[in-house]
Amino acid sequence: MSSASTTRVVVLISGSGSNLQALIDGQSSAGLPIEIAAVISNRPNVKGLERAAQAGIEAITLDHKGFESREAFDAALAEHIDSYRPDLIVLAGFMRILTPAFTQRYCGRMLNIHPSLLPKYQGLNTHQRALDAGDSEHGVTVHFVTAELDGGPAAIQAVVPILAGDDASILASRVQAQEHVIYPMAVQWFAEGKLTMADNKALLDGEPLPASGYQVRTDNA
Repeated sequence: MSSASTTRVVVLISGSGSNLQALIDGQSSAGLPIEIAAVISNRPNVKGLERAAQAGIEAITLDHKGFESREAFDAALAEHIDSYRPDLIVLAGFMRILTPAFTQRYCGRMLNIHPSLLPKYQGLNTHQRALDAGDSEHGVTVHFVTAELDGGPAAIQAVVPILAGDDASILASRVQAQEHVIYPMAVQWFAEGKLTMADNKALLDGEPLPASGYQVRTDNA
């Protein structure tokens, strides 16, 4: 995939879609060589669907509650995704555990963002867990999706210092600001053919990245 091409992207959401908005902004400013072909939410009436519609992007609700099993939902989701022929699937606050069959189907072309410095704090409540552990640093990771929850190879991390007086809400806000920086970076690298996955490793320009991925450090307060 050359930098001159446009990468077709399907974005999966469950909520407000702030990372989706960062990608929409990048696309509209011509900074990102992508075309967001569709946004699919597993929850109805969320803000992210409004963001997509306002940007002229097809916005689809596929409510997981209407399916008898996780496998049935994932099969229907894959059918929707494939109809748009995407090069890349981006999970942007998509709060579903995906089946191994689904993750294998899109192996190497599906990215997720997780608010911790993986492998630390997989799962939920990451900001409070970092505070409770007395960590001096926290952050966010963009990683390829594999069958292991929040366990795929990291592409890029932003490291955010934990400051005196931080609570989970304050820390979450600073981390989210970095999400909106590094997710478009990772998507751009993928679109330009620089970011790939092979043998369960993330590669940048053909070279294996460290376990933490490419790391960006910030001293923002």
